[in-house]
Amino acid sequence: MNIATSLFAAAPMHRLRIGDVSIARVEDYHGPGLPGTGMFPALRPDMWQAQQDWLVPHFYDPASSRLRTSIHSWLVVTPRHKILIDACIGNHKNRPSDPRFHMRDEPWLERLAAAGAHPDEIDFVMCTHFHADHVGWNTRLVDGRWVPTFRNARYLFKRDEFDRWDERRPDYVPRESQRFVFGDSVLPVVEAGQAILIDDGYAVDDRLTVEPAPGHTPGNATIRLRAAGEQALFSGDVIHHPIQLPYPELCSVFDDDPVQGLATRLAVLDAAAASGILLLPTHFAAPFCCRIDVAHAAGERYRPRWPAG
Repeated sequence: MNIATSLFAAAPMHRLRIGDVSIARVEDYHGPGLPGTGMFPALRPDMWQAQQDWLVPHFYDPASSRLRTSIHSWLVVTPRHKILIDACIGNHKNRPSDPRFHMRDEPWLERLAAAGAHPDEIDFVMCTHFHADHVGWNTRLVDGRWVPTFRNARYLFKRDEFDRWDERRPDYVPRESQRFVFGDSVLPVVEAGQAILIDDGYAVDDRLTVEPAPGHTPGNATIRLRAAGEQALFSGDVIHHPIQLPYPELCSVFDDDPVQGLATRLAVLDAAAASGILLLPTHFAAPFCCRIDVAHAAGERYRPRWPAG
């Protein structure tokens, strides 16, 4: 594998290159997250204790029992296009159920520029799913109205994910953490004529392919990157946190279907361990990405292999 990686554990930037494609991490949040059992109700003290040689303090704080996490976008630059994968939290969004997300004012656009893209240069926006911390920067507030942040982009929305969160549908099932999200971060894009509803298998530049990953949400997706014989997988929320590598049975409170989510997670991790593919999640704290090895300790399933740097 010819993957050059530059890691900055405390900085908002992380860059790597795969073939002729460059990737930059664009940070919206990096720090304490939810309490461990608040995110994973089945998390037991013995689990993090068994993994503390690598989990503490970078990914878990035992003093507060809080997970350490990141919320970031991936800026993908091919020879033809600039593509944003997952649009983080956004600014000025009304998110009463999560103080971390509520009415923020963060320099994410400046970080995007430092990564190499002005909003008007983004050609495609791809969201692995529609949760609040993946679609927030789809729009920004201008003169009291929500308008698309990326004026020249086509927003690629999976059809079944759009249907799941379309509040106008009579069969819509609400979730408190998603209150206001469709109205301020998805619908304005549709009304601006910039949304394209897609299905699994949709490809951009013959390099990025949308693949099904149901469970976390019905239309949850991963995005596979192929370039010059190398591969990486933008895994979204199939895996939220590294503790789910040794213990993939830990399911998030935000999963629509935990049983399906576990099946998807096992399939992704089995394939990653077999192929050596680079995994690029949305919420891993520094160093943000890893490969997957099969674990040999009793009671564990997988282990991360972090990039050197």
